[in-house]
Amino acid sequence: MPLAPAFDKPSNPPTHVAIIMDGNGRWATARGLPRFAGHQRGAESVREVVEGCNQLGIRYLTLYAFSSENWKRPEAEVNDLMGLLRVYVKRELADLHKNDVRLRFIGDHAALPKDIQDLINGAEERTRNNGGLNLVIALNYGARNEIVSACRQLAEDVKAGRIDSSEITDEAFSSRLNTSDIPDPDLLIRTSGEQRLSNFLLWQSAYCELSFVDTLWPDFTQEHLADAVADFQKRERRYGATSA
Repeated sequence: MPLAPAFDKPSNPPTHVAIIMDGNGRWATARGLPRFAGHQRGAESVREVVEGCNQLGIRYLTLYAFSSENWKRPEAEVNDLMGLLRVYVKRELADLHKNDVRLRFIGDHAALPKDIQDLINGAEERTRNNGGLNLVIALNYGARNEIVSACRQLAEDVKAGRIDSSEITDEAFSSRLNTSDIPDPDLLIRTSGEQRLSNFLLWQSAYCELSFVDTLWPDFTQEHLADAVADFQKRERRYGATSA
C-alpha cells in the first residue's frame, strides 16, 4: 500500500526504527476471534510498515517478533507463532528480495526448530547483498541474555590474553552484541498503549527516542509510522549535552 502524498519522504528521517509489536491478542479478543487471528493480521501490518519504511527513507527496521520470555505462553500459541513465521518468510522472501530488502535475524536461534533455523539462514544468505532496507527480526531475543553473553565473551577474551581489561570499552562491548554491525535505533515505537521496553535492545536504546502509541499492532498503518517519524523530527536529541 503506497503512502499518501502527505507522507512524502522527510528530509532527515531516522536511520533506524525499532518496533515492539504489541496488541495482537487484544485485537483478536475484542473481535471475538482466537489470538492467532490477531497474529495473522499483525503479519499484514509488518508488510505495510516495511513498505512505509522504504518510502520514508528509513535504512533499518527492527521488529520484536518473539522474545526469550514468549516461551512461557501456551504451547499451542507458541506453535502457532512458529508456524506463522514459517509462512511469513516463505511467502514474503521473494518480494523482499525483489525490493532489495536485506533480511536479518537476531537472538538465540539454537532453541528454534531446525527447519526454522534453516529457513532464516537461507533467507539471510539470499538477501545478504541487497542494498535497500535492512529488516531485522528479533527472534527468541532477550536483551539481558544478549548483554550477559557479551560480558562472557569479553571475560573469555581477557582470560585468554586476547585483550587487556583496559581495552574493554563501549565499542568493544557493542561489537559483541547481536547488533554489532547495525546502528543503534534512533526511534523505538511500542504499540497498544503499554509503556515499557520488555527486555528489548536495552543497551542499544540508551539514547533513542521513545514513542508509545495506543494503536494495537494489527491496526498500525503507514500513517501511524509517518506520524511517529514526524514527531521524532520535532525532538531535540542532546545526548547528555545542553541545548545550543
